[in-house]
Amino acid sequence: MSLFDIEKLENRLQELEAETVKEEFWQKDSKETGKVLAEIKQIKNKVVQYRKAEQEAENLIELTELANLDNDEDVAKDIIKSTAKLENEVEKLELQTLLSGKYDKNNAILTLHPGAGGTESQDWAEMLYRMYTRWAVKNGYEVKELDYLEGEEAGVKSVTFEIIGENAYGYMKGEMGVHRLVRISPFDAGGRRHTSFASLEVLPEITDDISIDINPDDLRIDTYRASGAGGQHINKTSSAVRITHIPTGMVVECQDERSQFKNKDKALKVLKSRLLKIEQEKQHNEVAQERRSQVGTGDRSERIRTYNYPQGRVTDHRIGLTLYKIDDILNGNIDEIIDALITADRTEQLKNSE
Repeated sequence: MSLFDIEKLENRLQELEAETVKEEFWQKDSKETGKVLAEIKQIKNKVVQYRKAEQEAENLIELTELANLDNDEDVAKDIIKSTAKLENEVEKLELQTLLSGKYDKNNAILTLHPGAGGTESQDWAEMLYRMYTRWAVKNGYEVKELDYLEGEEAGVKSVTFEIIGENAYGYMKGEMGVHRLVRISPFDAGGRRHTSFASLEVLPEITDDISIDINPDDLRIDTYRASGAGGQHINKTSSAVRITHIPTGMVVECQDERSQFKNKDKALKVLKSRLLKIEQEKQHNEVAQERRSQVGTGDRSERIRTYNYPQGRVTDHRIGLTLYKIDDILNGNIDEIIDALITADRTEQLKNSE
């Protein structure tokens, strides 16, 4: 476990906790104190995970020694299973150490847009939405739908949702780009093969400790009645919120919450995230750094992955990875792809730093 500088983390934790017991700490700006408390929470989580894995490793060593003395085959089988589980946990911890980007620890805001092709592409966007939400739930993340525009016959015209939890953006940022589906269309009576596209935008949620100034006079805020997929969650009051940023013409909508105030707050967070992206694109150095931190450019016009049903395969074109388990992947089991992308990112970063 040489990747984990646990002593350094524990020393940092002691420093931060020492700050919080000082009277002047609580007199500081709430954003500043919140940032420190958030760092304490993150470090504690890492230390607890490390110490737990360390203790499990020590227990397995002792158990192995006892099993060898007793020549107990049943215990030996349990040890093999526990060892495989521990190895998986350690791999996850190692992967987390590679998520060191400026916004990697943040929540992720994802928006799916179907390409040309009407129902075919809209259905494909819905399939991707289901894939990412299932991945998130399986990995212990919370998912909140922020805006959902239902397709005319099937699928979605667009959907924006948030994946909430530590490192959500770090894991999801490599998914940004154009996803291509090849399949025999369920909407084509002739049973012909169709190719559909959908683009995914991934942004970090901008928290209060990240400064993005918005002039209230630059905003036009409209309210309307909310309705979800298939006409669900229809409200009798105008709780949904649409915010237009007048200088850029950018429009953000949110209808997830029953409260107009909460929808406004979430819409502002999405707007801040998108304005941050614009600001980064103005500053070439930041753009270069952000894009180098991902495999490929991450540009929405770039086709990053093909899902080919007739061949049963999924291919990520950036790293040349092909997996022959398309149903499993579309069911949300995309960790193998995400892990490979993060590892490739790290390798590329090390190469560029030489």
